[in-house]
Amino acid sequence: MPEQLGVHELLELHELLVFKSLCVTKSSAMQKLVTDEQLKKMMQDDVDMSARHATDLKNHLTNGRPVQ
Repeated sequence: MPEQLGVHELLELHELLVFKSLCVTKSSAMQKLVTDEQLKKMMQDDVDMSARHATDLKNHLTNGRPVQ
């Protein structure tokens, strides 16, 4: 049975997706300025995790039909 999400829930998911997309963009951009290898690795891990979260949020948005 597909999830039934309210309009407000879909808006919240969309807001989280925008935030995670911003996280990916910012960490990717800042990573180029960092010289410390450990910090670069942490930032790359953040990019990878945020990208996975964004994909999950997109799936929820695609599958979550609003309740009529």
